[in-house]
Amino acid sequence: MKRAILILLILSLALGGCATLGIGATEYRTVYSGELTTMNYLVTGTTAEQAVAANTVDGLVEYDNFGVLKPSLATSWTRSADGLVWTFKLREGVKWVTWEAKEYGDVVAQDFVDAAKYILTKANASRTSNILCEVMQGAQDYWDGVTDDFTTVGVKATGKYTLEYTLKEEVPYFLTMLTYVCFLPAPAKFLSEVKDKFGTDHKTLVYNGAYILKNFEPQNIREYVKNTRYWDKDKVHITKLTYRYNKEASTLAPEMFIRGEISSTGIPTAVLDAWMKDAAKKDLVVPALTSYYTYFYAFNFDPKFDAQYEPDNWKIAVNNLSFRKSIFHALDRVAAMITAEPYEPSRRILNTVTPRNFVATGGTDYTMIGPLAAFTKADSFKKTLAAEFKTQALADLQGKAKFPVKIMMPYNTGSSDWTNRVQVVEQQLETLLGTDYIDVIPVPFPATGFLNATRRAGNYCIQECNWGPDYADPHTYTDPFTPGSNYNWPELAVGYTEENGNTKYVNLVNAARAETKDLKKRYEFYAAAEAHLIGEAFLIPYGVGGGGFMATKLDPFTAPYAPFGVSTLKFKYQAMLKKAMTAAEYKAAQTKWETDRAAALKAAGQ
Repeated sequence: MKRAILILLILSLALGGCATLGIGATEYRTVYSGELTTMNYLVTGTTAEQAVAANTVDGLVEYDNFGVLKPSLATSWTRSADGLVWTFKLREGVKWVTWEAKEYGDVVAQDFVDAAKYILTKANASRTSNILCEVMQGAQDYWDGVTDDFTTVGVKATGKYTLEYTLKEEVPYFLTMLTYVCFLPAPAKFLSEVKDKFGTDHKTLVYNGAYILKNFEPQNIREYVKNTRYWDKDKVHITKLTYRYNKEASTLAPEMFIRGEISSTGIPTAVLDAWMKDAAKKDLVVPALTSYYTYFYAFNFDPKFDAQYEPDNWKIAVNNLSFRKSIFHALDRVAAMITAEPYEPSRRILNTVTPRNFVATGGTDYTMIGPLAAFTKADSFKKTLAAEFKTQALADLQGKAKFPVKIMMPYNTGSSDWTNRVQVVEQQLETLLGTDYIDVIPVPFPATGFLNATRRAGNYCIQECNWGPDYADPHTYTDPFTPGSNYNWPELAVGYTEENGNTKYVNLVNAARAETKDLKKRYEFYAAAEAHLIGEAFLIPYGVGGGGFMATKLDPFTAPYAPFGVSTLKFKYQAMLKKAMTAAEYKAAQTKWETDRAAALKAAGQ
C-alpha cells in the first residue's frame, strides 16, 4: 500500500457505534478533525482517504467479519499450474452509479484494466503503484517508461466478464493483495470525462459498492447513503453514514456521544479516568481491538527541515550508530504508551516491525524466527546501554557535531493522545540522556495534510510513524524502508552499501522475495532483514495500532476483519445495537466471536 497517517482516532471511530439517544437504528454519525485531501483511490496512500473507496467501490474479493476471504465482484477464480496466471470470472449485472444514484454503466473486466493503467501511468503519481510493480508482469517497465505499450502489462480483459492477471513470479499470497485499493476498478469512460478532477469531490466519482457519497463539503460534512442498486444490498444494514468536521473532535467526541449527537467515540486517556469513576459512564467503556498496524519511531536520514533545527548537524549525528542506539535504548516505550493505553500498555507494546501472530510457518510465529526472536523477547529500554552509547557517541562525534543535537519531533494536533505523548517523550529522553546531549523540540502540525507536511517532506528528525499491511506476507512490512519510499530513507545512511550498490537490508529483502517455494527459508531471510533494520537502530519499534477504549452502539464483531487491505474500513455487514454495548456484553461477544471465527476459518480451509 500504503498509506500511513495517524489513524488511531479514525479507526476507533470506525469501530465505534452510535450514541444511546437520538439516533435511528440504521444511521451512523461521527465527527472528524483531519480533512481529506483527495478521494482518488487510484492515487491515495492514506487510510482515511482509502476508507471512501472501501465503502463505495467493490473489488474482486473481500473479508467477512470472521476474516474469511470471500468472492465479491469475482464469483470464481483459477490459476495456472505454475502459479503465474490468475483468471477471474466477474459477477454480471453489477452497476456503476453516479452520486445522484443514476445508472452509469455495467462493471466489466476492462474497468480493472483501465484502473491499473491509470495507476501505472507515472504522471498520475499513484502512491500504490509499487504494489503492482512488485508482482505484475511488465508493470515496472511501463511505469519506468521502458515501454508505452500497456498490452505488455499482465492485466487483460479476455472477455467482457473475464479478467486475467499474469505475475512475473509466483506470489503465494496474491489473493490477499486483491483487497487493496490498487486492485479496484474504474471505468475508462468516466476517467476520460473527469480527467484530473477524478476523486476531487463526490461528483467526480462513480460507485459500485455498498454506499454512495451523496454529499461532500470540505471541513463541514460527508454523507453516505446506501446504494439501492448494490448487488449485495441485503448485507448492508446501516443506511446512512454522516461525518461532520470538528477540529476538536478527539476531545469533544466523548461528551457528544453522551448527549446523543454522534454515533461513536474513542475515549482519550485525558477523560478515561473520569468515565471510569462515573457510575453511569463506566459500564459503557469497552476495549477497542488492537490492529496489525505497526507503530515505530523513525530516524530521518534525509532531513529537509528549517535551518533553525540544524538539519546539517542532525545528518551528522543520525549517521552515527552510537548516537542512534543511545536514543534507541533511552526511549521508555511503556511511558509513551500510557498516554494511549493507561490500564494495560503492555498489550500494545511491540518489539519488532512485524506484529506478533501476523504469519507463521511450521508452527513458529514469524517474529520468533532467527535473529528476530532476540528482539521479540527483549525490551529495548535499557538505561545503562543508553548511557554507554551516549558516551561513545560523544567521543565519535567530537569536533564533528554540535551538542546538544536538536531533535525536531512533529506531532498531530488532531490527536490529544499524541499531543500528550510527544511531551512525555521529550521529558523522558532529555531527563535520561541530558539536555547537554539532546534538545527534543516538539512541533505541532494540524491534522489536515499532516503527513504531506512532515514525514513525506522529510520535515522531521524523529517521528512517530505507522504502517499497515497490504497482504499476508512479511514483505508487506518492508515497503516503508526500501528505496523509493517516503518514510525515513535508510538507504542514505552512511556506510551500509554493499558491493552490489544496495544496502544489506535491501539485499536481504531481495533474497527473501526471490524465495517463493520454501516458505521457511523465505521467512528466515525476511526475519534477518528485519533484525538488521532494528539492530542498526534505523528505527525504534513501538507498538500496534487500535487498542484504547471506546463507547459503542455498533457491534464491533460484525465488522469485516482482516490484517490487511481495506476490508476493515467497510460498514458493510455491520449491525447496530438497540443500546450501547456494555463491558460485560463486549466480553461475551468477543468470546463467542473468537470461537465462531476459529470454526469459520477451519470450514473455509483458511
